[in-house]
Amino acid sequence: MEIDLIFKIAGIGILISIFNMVLKQAGKEEQSQMLTLAGVVVVLFLIVRLLGQLFANVRAVFGL
Repeated sequence: MEIDLIFKIAGIGILISIFNMVLKQAGKEEQSQMLTLAGVVVVLFLIVRLLGQLFANVRAVFGL
């Protein structure tokens, strides 16, 4: 299950980087930056969800 998340993050990174290069070559610097920011936000949401699961597991193990 965790390996799927790693592949999702890597896939998002690859797609964002390709779109970023295309937009920069087209002279659309602002859209490129916004796309990069959106990609970072999406990845952060994935990581925050995973951290929530981690803390829930730690609480369950220690009975907190």
